[in-house]
Formats: sequence, structure tokens, C-alpha cells
Amino acid sequence: MLDARGAAVPAVIHWGADLGPLTDAQLEVLADSRVRVVGPSAADAPIRLGLVPLLSDGWTGLPGLEGATLALSRVEPGISVHLEGDGLSLVVELKLDDHGVLHTRSTLTNLGTEPYALAGLATVLPLPAVAQERLDFSGVWAAEREPQRAPIQHGTWLRESRHGRGGHDDSYLTIAGTPGFGFRHGEVWALHLGWSGDKRTWIDRSAVGLGAIAAGELLAPGEVRLEQGEAYASPWAFAAWSGAGLDGLSSRFHGMFRGLPAHPTGPRPLTLNTWEAVYFEQDLPRLSELAELAAGVGVERFVLDDGWMTGRTDDRRALGDWTVDPARWPDGLGALIDRVRAAGMQFGLWVEPEMVSLDSALAREHPEWVLGSARSWRHQFVLDLANDAAREHVRDALLALLDAYPIEYLKWDMNRDQLGGSVHGQVLATYRLMDELRAAHPGLEIESCSSGGGRIDAGVLSRTQRVWPSDTNDAHDRQSIMRYTSLLVPLEYLGAHVGPAPAHTTGRSHSLSFRLATALFGHAGIEWDLSAATTEELASLRVWAHRYTEMRGLLHRGDLVRGDDLGDPVITGVVSADRSEAVFAIVCLQTPRESVRLTRRLPGLDPAREYQVSVVDVGAPPATYAGIQPAWVADGITLTGAVLGAVGLEPPLLKPDEALVVRLVAVG
Repeated sequence: MLDARGAAVPAVIHWGADLGPLTDAQLEVLADSRVRVVGPSAADAPIRLGLVPLLSDGWTGLPGLEGATLALSRVEPGISVHLEGDGLSLVVELKLDDHGVLHTRSTLTNLGTEPYALAGLATVLPLPAVAQERLDFSGVWAAEREPQRAPIQHGTWLRESRHGRGGHDDSYLTIAGTPGFGFRHGEVWALHLGWSGDKRTWIDRSAVGLGAIAAGELLAPGEVRLEQGEAYASPWAFAAWSGAGLDGLSSRFHGMFRGLPAHPTGPRPLTLNTWEAVYFEQDLPRLSELAELAAGVGVERFVLDDGWMTGRTDDRRALGDWTVDPARWPDGLGALIDRVRAAGMQFGLWVEPEMVSLDSALAREHPEWVLGSARSWRHQFVLDLANDAAREHVRDALLALLDAYPIEYLKWDMNRDQLGGSVHGQVLATYRLMDELRAAHPGLEIESCSSGGGRIDAGVLSRTQRVWPSDTNDAHDRQSIMRYTSLLVPLEYLGAHVGPAPAHTTGRSHSLSFRLATALFGHAGIEWDLSAATTEELASLRVWAHRYTEMRGLLHRGDLVRGDDLGDPVITGVVSADRSEAVFAIVCLQTPRESVRLTRRLPGLDPAREYQVSVVDVGAPPATYAGIQPAWVADGITLTGAVLGAVGLEPPLLKPDEALVVRLVAVG
């Protein structure tokens, strides 16, 4: 609800629960009731948080735009708010989609005769007084999206990313809510910036009682300098409210992502990636054997990872030389692709278009295209795609591959931070490159990988069909990573692979049953040298692959729900839109603190319907402690949604790092 009366910058006076139909007179009364009183030792007129908070209007928190005085020009349907002042024109767009997500961005135009150096332009929305607790995320490589919660107190909680990408410590989604909010309870307000570069997110609470949640691109000094008539458009920001906890936010955001034009429409193919199977040791016989084994267990997409380019024998050379290595592939990739496709699988290829090795033909021929940071990272540098000639060179090289071979999928990696050059220009050029490739090959799918989960946002997801949440396939760590990545992004985007034991990243070993159950809840895949797998393991993978293809329609279109019961086990489930079926994972991550596992409630079901509950065979049974297990595990059970949601099920005596998957089907 926007108050655009008068000449001041309009203010959002409410975003949250639906207030029902209101007459014009009632709207006037509501708007008047939101005018704050004037406190002691304060400005003589009430201070309100404008749509673009300004110091000149009395807002002493972080401003939406620095160093300007603006006034309302007009409001156009749509909604588009036009502001002017100090030789500037600012247009703020606001769109509310069918899922209850507010899309907003601002466009600033320099109307003056002198250049204007933009310091920053942010989306700022008010927070009500009841929002007293905040949640955002941090992390490191292979341990992304670690939640961190704290009370909201006076002052500014500011997060800034200077990675040239979101980074592994990306704040990702900024949330404020009522004290103690959880997955299924509490009132919460959230903001996400759809931008793949540097950014700022913050929560402000002033001593005079005003609160704000905000996000915007983080610009380097002088990075955006507008000449007369030039304009800057901020990234889109996405805001959502829920009166039913974090799951309510997920429902809204998932609906938004599923409505994107780039959202994948078909079933998400079971994928095998070759990286942890062969690393750089690529040859046709070995990869042909891997492809044959993959097809045998039910893989539908085979992805050749790093190491296929000319001279790329390790990570120190050949990035930027996007030609097939004649030494390893004397006949090109055609022989491997023919075998992959003959086995009924799609073929995908790893690329890293934004990067270059100093030991490469490209860097030797065009050293001016290498961004000038003296610090290498993973022995590589950033290629200046903001230089049109560099972007066009990479585009043409990749198009040559896509034209020559039936490549349906690119795993697009970005394995380092950008520490020099214009991040703003680089991100826009990367977006343009992705758009150019998909325009030339409309059926092409792209996965966004950034040394794992370093770049996951609505900006890149508006042009990609998959993201890689983390470089770790350790099932224990993946449980948390997937749980919190899926707060924003639906499961069909989130690559989740079964790996061998021990896990390559952590060295820890987990049971095959736990690895299979964990990878089921996502866009499932395999990252494993299947030639080293036993006959029994291959048989288990075949069962699991069948379960995935059988259940992916539910997993990738249903509503994600998570249990709020404290402690272990953890409950994650997907319930169909009509509430006729569901699948839940009962996950134990710790040694039990009681002699039996705690009863767990299954949320999101229709309380009036009866459900038949049965255990899903994912290919291997979970390990349990000795003792009498609940009878329903073997025989199944029929209970109402009301009972399952309010009382729940007593889980079996699962050992730590084990999961039981159950399926529910409505009776009648």
C-alpha cells in the first residue's frame, strides 16, 4: 500500500497481510493513521520512511540514494513512481505478481549538464515494530548458506559482498520476523536482490522507532558515472511476506521462479557429471565405459567436465582456449557424444567463459583482455567480458562448439572472485553472453556453478535452468545446504548428486542409503567413478534412479514443507498442490539424546483426508539401532492429515546420518 498524496516522496505504509477491500475513505483513514507523532528534540514535522529514503527528508539511516533531494512528479499505472530533483529523474517500478512477491527496481537519469557519479541506489522497504529478529546467511566453500540469527536492535546491520559474485558467504536472503519465527509459524518479511555481482543488504532500526530492510548493488567509486541523458537501472529486488513462517516465503518465491520464462519446463533429467570420476584424466575408452555404466543405472544426461580443452592437463593452463584438445580427442568429441546419445542420454559440457589462464593462447594474443589484478586465484584470472571484443570472441568460440556438436547443456563455472575491473560491467556482459548463446540455441540449458554455490540469485536464474548449491557431495553437509538454499530456490533447480564414500571434499564416509536419500530431494545426479562401484552399489543406484524418475513430478512441482519440531530428526517434505500425495524425509543427523527417536509431525497435509503412509525403497535400507522398530515401518499405516500434522509419527531407531523416506497417498 503506497501513499502518494502530496509532493513528498511516496511511502509504503503497508506490505504484509491482505487487508481486504477498502474504500477510498478507508484508505485515507489508514494512511492518516500511519503518520507518526513528533517526538522531543526532533524535526518539527513527522518523519516517514519514503520509497527512496533521503537524508533531506529526515531519514538518518542508510539512504536509498545519497546526496539528493527529490519530490514527486507523478505516479503512473503499473505502478511507476516518477521523482525529480537536483537535476535527476528517478523512476521506481513496483509490480506485485500472482504469488505475492513484490518486484521493484529504480532507474536514475541525469538531467543536468554536469556528469553525475552514482554512489548507490537501493530498494528500501519499511519494517514494522513487531519484526524484532533477523535471519541471513554466511558460509565458506563447501559449506554455503549457513544461517545466522540475532535480535534486531538500534543501528544498522549491514552486509556487503565484494567478490564480483555473491560469494560463498552471500547474505542471499535477508529476513526479519516476529520473535522465534520458524518454518511453519511466525510473521516474516524477506528481501532478495536479483544480482550476480557486488551488493549491499541491510536492516536498519532507528532510535525513533522506524525500521527498514534494504538491498542494492554495491558500486565502486566512479564505477557508474552518468553523462547528461544517461541512465542507470538498478537490479530487480524481490520482497515477500508470510504470516505462516519461512515455508510461506518459500511458497511465494518458488511460485515466482516457476513463472520465469527461463524456468525448465520438462522433467529434470538424472545427470552424471564426470569431474569426481576422472578429474583431468580424460580419454575416450575410460569415458565411454563411464557412459555405458551411467546409462545402465538410468542416467539421462552425461556431462563432460573440465579437461577437454587444448592443453588443459591441470588447473594452471588453457582457460580461454575453447577448442577441443587434439591430443586427447584426435577425432573431436563426436565419438564420445555419439556413444552417449546412442545410450539414450543427453550430452553436456563444462565451460568457464569468464576466466582465462595466463598460460593460454588467448592471454598471449590478447593480454589487454585480462583484468589487471596481480593476484591469481586457482591459477586463473578474470577475462574482461565488458570489452565487447573479448565477449564476442568467447561467444563465437562457444557457438562454434554448439554448432558443431549436439550439446544440450552447459555447466557454466566461475571459480574465483573478481578483484579488479568493473564488476557492474562484467555482470551485465555475462548476462548478455548467456542471452546470446540461448538466443542462438533456444533449447540449450545452462547450469550456474561458481566453485559450488558462489553465484545463486534471481539475476542468473532468469537465464539458467540449474544451479550447483555446493561443491561438496558430503550428504551430512548437503542436508543443511539444501534446506536453506531451497528457502528461495525450488528443488528442480538445485543439483544434488550421489557421490562415493568417502566424500571427495570432506573425507567422511556415509552409508549409501543416506547419500541416496539426500540426493533424491533436488535435481538428482551422480558424481562417482561408477567403474569403481560394486555390483550391489550399481543395483542400488538403479533402484534409486527409478524412484527419482517416478517421483520427480511431485518433488519438482509440489509445495516444499519443513518441520518445526526442535532437535533431531529433521523433517523435510514435498506435498502436491491438491494435497493428494506427499513425500517426506525423516533425517537423523546426530547421536540420539533419548533412548528412542522423538515423534515427528508431518506438516502441510489436508487435515480432513486420510493418508496411506509407506516407506520408499531408495535403493538401500537405512541403518538402525537394535531394538523393536515401529510397526508402520514394515506394514505401513493409514492416518488422517490432522493426526499426522498434530501428533505425527514415531520414527524408527535410525542411526546418525541416516534418513527414512516415506510416501503418503490420500485414500479415496
